[in-house]
Amino acid sequence: MAGGTRRPRHRRILTLAVQACERLSPHFISITLGGDDVQHLEQSGYDQAGRLFFADPGNDDVVLPGNERWMLQHTLQSAGRRPRVRTYSIRRHAPESSAFDIEISLHEQDPAEGPVAPGTAWALAAEPGDKVAFLDEGYSYAPTPGATWQLLVGDESALPTALAILERSADTLPAEVFLEVPSAEDIRREVTAPPGTTIHWLPRGNPSTRPGTLALRAVKDARLPPGPFYTWTAGESSLATGIRRHLVGERHVPKSDISFRGYWRHGRASL
Repeated sequence: MAGGTRRPRHRRILTLAVQACERLSPHFISITLGGDDVQHLEQSGYDQAGRLFFADPGNDDVVLPGNERWMLQHTLQSAGRRPRVRTYSIRRHAPESSAFDIEISLHEQDPAEGPVAPGTAWALAAEPGDKVAFLDEGYSYAPTPGATWQLLVGDESALPTALAILERSADTLPAEVFLEVPSAEDIRREVTAPPGTTIHWLPRGNPSTRPGTLALRAVKDARLPPGPFYTWTAGESSLATGIRRHLVGERHVPKSDISFRGYWRHGRASL
């Protein structure tokens, strides 16, 4: 990863509550989290992310972590009192309201294959007042000096972050963007982005298509703009590593000009 993850200088567990929920499209929900503890959140990089701790729907016995040494507490807790943990990017800061937004992609799953993913189940059932905890994990987006444009590539799990990067870099680097989403209904029609930006929307349509397949193929087949560029790619692990491997091996892009993050692995549950 180019430069690695930049951790916050100071961080603490934030005790927050759901303030609002909005269904954006068939596969995306926006959730506003807020509370007095937001004052302790340092706004940093454009892809700033953190661990979200939450209870399964209907479980009132969960104990949220009280400090950043959450792993020890998590290990010692019984299964019924242990919160779920997922990492989400901050879509938009709203310090004037002591809040921030996250967007959650809803993973499709056949009920015959098992229970719905915990993050999806929580997002679908979330209501104002629900208690959560949040721990800032920093950011990795850091354009390299000399870059004249940026390449952003991701699947649905990376979509909120890519949109945040585009909005917050709106006066700087133009971008060539490849965003894979589950369906055409998930395409965002209004996106704030730097002048000269081109967004390639790649709806899968077929639920059996492995996430990341279309984005990787599209980048391999693309005629990219000339000039030195910076790449940020994230999403399913094989997509992020596949983009990096292609750029380095076939387009001779320096590894130092690429930031890549595997948010999840197809067919494998995360913590």
